[in-house]
Amino acid sequence: MSDGHFYVEGLRLLTPETFWFMVRAELRRAVRAQTFLTLVVLEAKREWDEMLMTADDGTVAELGQLIGREIRDTDLVSRTDPGMLSVALLDTDLDSSRAVIDRFVARLDNYEFATPLLVAVGAACYPTHAVDAESLHREAVSRPLVRRRAGGGDRVFSTGRRQTS
Repeated sequence: MSDGHFYVEGLRLLTPETFWFMVRAELRRAVRAQTFLTLVVLEAKREWDEMLMTADDGTVAELGQLIGREIRDTDLVSRTDPGMLSVALLDTDLDSSRAVIDRFVARLDNYEFATPLLVAVGAACYPTHAVDAESLHREAVSRPLVRRRAGGGDRVFSTGRRQTS
């Protein structure tokens, strides 16, 4: 079977179906091996005439290429929802994933997008926050750790780290 069935054509992003299949398989492995898996979600929105719109697939692909340099070859990356990029960090707990998230944010800080882009980065960890793929995704989306505005001449940044108890 060729890579075309697993990857988005022309990109090193997994198709959403392949991504979720692999995440579920890795969650089963994590149960057996008693390891962690962290799901990081980057939600991108474009600013257009002072309105926020979900980023298109091209923008999400650009974001995927940008952060793809900051992860291991064994980690999983895919566009999972409109305007959303998900990264499964295998064998990584939430504390360790913060270093990866910091590298993502550094990439965003140093990259000039064609038009302003708002990116929220959230994360959730198995087994700490959820035990299945769907609830892990829901938790990651609802737990934004960082929000950034990047691109176009106005480089105003807003970081909002969530306080955990």
